[in-house]
Amino acid sequence: MKTILLNIEKALGKITREQVYEQKVNAEAANAKLHKGTGEGNDFLGWLNLPSSIAEAELADIEATAAKLRAKCDVIVAIGIGGSYLGTKAVVEALNNSFEWLQTKRKNPVLVYAGHNIGEDYLYELSELLEGKQFGLINISKSGTTTEPALAFRILKKQLEDTIGKAEAKERIVAITDAKKGALRALADQEGYKTFIIPDNVGGRFSVLTPVGLLPIAIAGINIRELVEGAVFMEKTTADSVPFEKNIAAIYAAMRNELYKNGKKIEILANFHPKLHYIAEWWKQLYGESEGKNNKGIFPASVDLTTDLHSMGQWIQEGERTIFETVISVENADKTVLVPSDEANLDGLNFLAGKRVDEVNKMAELGTQLAHVDGGVPNIKITLPQVSPYYIGQLFYFFEKACGISGYMLGVNPFNQPGVEAYKKNMFALLNKPGYEKESAAIQSRL
Repeated sequence: MKTILLNIEKALGKITREQVYEQKVNAEAANAKLHKGTGEGNDFLGWLNLPSSIAEAELADIEATAAKLRAKCDVIVAIGIGGSYLGTKAVVEALNNSFEWLQTKRKNPVLVYAGHNIGEDYLYELSELLEGKQFGLINISKSGTTTEPALAFRILKKQLEDTIGKAEAKERIVAITDAKKGALRALADQEGYKTFIIPDNVGGRFSVLTPVGLLPIAIAGINIRELVEGAVFMEKTTADSVPFEKNIAAIYAAMRNELYKNGKKIEILANFHPKLHYIAEWWKQLYGESEGKNNKGIFPASVDLTTDLHSMGQWIQEGERTIFETVISVENADKTVLVPSDEANLDGLNFLAGKRVDEVNKMAELGTQLAHVDGGVPNIKITLPQVSPYYIGQLFYFFEKACGISGYMLGVNPFNQPGVEAYKKNMFALLNKPGYEKESAAIQSRL
C-alpha cells in the first residue's frame, strides 16, 4: 500500500529548508514529550496509540451494533457537537456517494445530524423529516449535559418513544458516553440502552477512531477496519523513534511554526476534491481548538477549489500576505468522465474533448499553485493516493500527530480548551439556570 506524501518545496523561499530542518531538535523533543507523557495535557493522550490498541472484540461489537440498527432503521440521527460530530461527518462525506441521501434504493440508512446547533427551525424540520420513518438515535456525550446535544436528544427521544413506544425505542437508541459517571451514563443504565465508552483520556477533537466516530461511520456502510488500518500505519511512521527527516508529521509541524514566526498568521487548508469539504471543517476544529490560546496560534481557514477561486481567489492571490496554504491533492479519482466533443463548439471546449474531467481539474490545481506561489503564498502539499478508508485513516492520524507536535513547539497545551467555556457561562446566566443566580445578576447589570 502507498502512503500520503508531504511536499514543502513550494513553501520555501523567504524560509529556507535549512531553517525548517533547524527545528529538528524542537520537533523531535515535542514528539518525545507526547510519547513520554511529560507535557501539559498528558492526561489526554489516549489518541496517541489508539489505532494500534483497538481490540478485535470492540470492532466486532461496533459492527454488530451497526448491523442491528441498519436492519431496523431507515434514518439514523447522530447527536453530538464538535469532535463528536465533525470527524464522523468528514469521513462519511468523503467516502460515500455525494447524492446518497437522494437515492431510493440504499443498503444503509441515511445518516443525519443533530445536537451541533441550537436552531429551532433545524430541529423542527428534522422532526418533520423523521415523521413516518423508522429511525434511531446515537447520542454522543461524555456528560450528557452539554446544551446542544442534550436539547436535541430530549426532543428526538420523546418523538421516538411517542411513535413506537418506550420498549422498542430503547432498542434503537445507543449512548456513547462516560464509563461510569454523568447524566447520559445514568440514563443509559436506567433505560437499558446499548452503550459504548468514550475513553477519559481522549478529547472530542481526537475521538473519531473511538466508537464516537466508528459506530456512525460503520452504519453508513464504510469499512472501519480499513480506516483503522490506515491510522495504524501512520501511527508507526510518525512515532518518536522515526527520525525527523522521515517523519512527515514532525516536518509539517516544523514548517507551520517556522511560517508562523515569519508572519504567516493564517493557514488555508485547500482541496480540489469536493468530497473533502468536511475534512477541512474537522481540521479547523482540531488546530483552532488545540493551538488558539495564550494569545498565540495560526488561524485555520479553508477553501474548496476550484469553487472558491470564484469567491476567495482574489483575496488569496492579492490580499494581505499573512497567509500560507496547505493543499490536499488527490492523486487518482475513483470514477471516469470524459469531455464529449460538440459540433457547434459554442463554449469553446472542444480542445478538451476526450480528456478526463480529472485531468482538467489537475491542471487547474497546478495552475492555481503556481499562481499563488507567484503571488507570495507559500504552498504545502499533501498528496492522497485516493479517497479511500485506508488513506483517510492515514490523513486523520497524520493531522492529529502533527497537531500535538506543533502545539508543544508553539508552547501551548494542545489538549485543553478553556476558552470554550466563556460563552456557556454567559448563556446559562442569561437563561437563569439554577446555580447561576450571581452571574445572572451581574450580566443583567451589563445589558
